[in-house]
Amino acid sequence: MTKKSILNEKSIDFLEKYLNNAAPTGYEWTGQKLWMDYLKPYVDEFITDTYGTAVGVINPKAEYKVVIEGHADEISWYVNYISENGLIYVIRNGGSDHQIAPSKVVNIHTKNGIVKGVFGWPAIHTRKSGNEEAPKPDNIFIDCGCKTKEEVEALGVHVGCVITYPDEFHILNGDKFVCRALDNRMGGFMIAEVARLLKENNKTLPFGLYIVNAVQEEIGLRGAEMIAHTIKPNAAIVTDVTHDTTTPMIEKKVQGEIEYGNGPVIAYAPAVQQKLRDLITDTAEANKIPFQRSALSRATGTDTDAFAYSNGGVASALISLPLRYMHTTVEMVHRDDVENVIKLIYESLLNIKDGETFSYFK
Repeated sequence: MTKKSILNEKSIDFLEKYLNNAAPTGYEWTGQKLWMDYLKPYVDEFITDTYGTAVGVINPKAEYKVVIEGHADEISWYVNYISENGLIYVIRNGGSDHQIAPSKVVNIHTKNGIVKGVFGWPAIHTRKSGNEEAPKPDNIFIDCGCKTKEEVEALGVHVGCVITYPDEFHILNGDKFVCRALDNRMGGFMIAEVARLLKENNKTLPFGLYIVNAVQEEIGLRGAEMIAHTIKPNAAIVTDVTHDTTTPMIEKKVQGEIEYGNGPVIAYAPAVQQKLRDLITDTAEANKIPFQRSALSRATGTDTDAFAYSNGGVASALISLPLRYMHTTVEMVHRDDVENVIKLIYESLLNIKDGETFSYFK
């Protein structure tokens, strides 16, 4: 018997459109507009802030507030220097991987629209055998077909222009979603699907639900930091991606053992409030949702940290989506994991009581 899919055709159409749109850190607003348009039928109102975080709210008048959260931004590059012979040198905007850059096509975002370019690299015939220089942040460069700095600037390119990859969404082998920016556009997608299911299943929550798509996670959790102070939630369930550690050159003794297709990953870390995490693991077991566990050290490195340590302390938990090839243009996740993250957040919300303190002392 084939299980019924949570995702429908409209969901996948939105996911493709949402992923294919560029939304680099600091420039997330076009993606946020797409996300809000999709979410609009499922929420009562929206909150937005100065830097572009978007929040859909269900039951906005409720005193007790629960957040479910993902982040909207993707890694990118900035134009840092234009040489006299028209080559463009870059700096990171977020954790962009310099090793994948050579031979990639790029979009340079200007006021005049997109300017195409390529990350060039010396041909193999011209490199010294056995002593080849590796790609590094200070030697990779973009060629947009210009001979001079003046030609580049005439295209509208200047220092500070943001640069993204144009790689688009596709499905590999029937059930693997592949694209750049799955980290963490998938989070925004999954929390939107939770809102859709609540609406379609006529579920009434005894608290206010704040569906947060935060900006600027890739450069220090900044969007979550700002919106946490605006909302002042009582609890937060954050979703992000984590590494599938079963591919080559990853040390499981260091990174842990996580495999895509085996379910959502529930984090153990100081920022993760144990009673909220227990509610989530109990929910998974009661609903036969497969899950994996991950132990993190001083910090989760996700927006969980920003919510947990805001407003005198917010009960926070992290549910991660296993992902292969993070911060490349071929990030890959398993459809089953996507559906199970959605289901786990949805079912966990149904188990949170109005006024739940998650205190160890009450």
